[in-house]
Amino acid sequence: MNDSAGANRPRTLAIDIGGTGLKASVLDEAGKMETKRARVPTPSPCSPEILLAVVEKLVEPLPAYDRISIGFPGVVRDGGIITAPHFADKAWLGYPLETAIASRLGKPARLLNDAEVQGLGIIIGQGLEVVLTLGTGLGSAVFNNGGLTPHLELAHHPIRKDMTYNDYVGNAARRALSSRKWNKRVLKTIGIVYDLLHYDILYLGGGNATNIVVPLPANVRIASNDAGLTGGIRLWDEDVWKAVGKTLATNQVH
Repeated sequence: MNDSAGANRPRTLAIDIGGTGLKASVLDEAGKMETKRARVPTPSPCSPEILLAVVEKLVEPLPAYDRISIGFPGVVRDGGIITAPHFADKAWLGYPLETAIASRLGKPARLLNDAEVQGLGIIIGQGLEVVLTLGTGLGSAVFNNGGLTPHLELAHHPIRKDMTYNDYVGNAARRALSSRKWNKRVLKTIGIVYDLLHYDILYLGGGNATNIVVPLPANVRIASNDAGLTGGIRLWDEDVWKAVGKTLATNQVH
């Protein structure tokens, strides 16, 4: 078990849960990674208990930390999982992952959607900023003047006939199509999202952003995939977390 790294200079264990890979690193008080990120394939099948065991083993060699930030690929509310599209196990629905990881690793934890965590590590905090993550599927987050807006689960919205955004530009599509055709789909997705939101800046993250080879619009930028970890420091900024809480509250189903 990791010992405390010191209350005056808190270290944050950042965990990025992906559909194909689990990544982790320890961040210093400024949010910089103190170690190279550790990575293992996401187990399949992946029940909550299997995930917890793999995460515990993944972070064991890492330096000491005081707190934990977690990004999860699905709708997250009040520390629990509402949707887990990459994990078929029904045990995920309503699962209190934030509490479960805190209990397993013995440190306080905070949980947010993975694209939103990445966005917190990317945005400049001015105007309407959108983050799309291209990985196993498509993740999305929208920020207005630095504030997180209610979560938009764009991944499962239809984009073409019976295809969702996940189907259209996810990793399965990238593997099945030529680079030219997949890149053309990415450009179309960018255009549709602009028509939907009229953003000031759109950031493309996720592992497959490196496969983009076409010229992008001037207000679209490719961001480092490390932000999926380094953005975790922002979950421990109390002003950010309070704003997140208010945003999540507006998402409650009545």
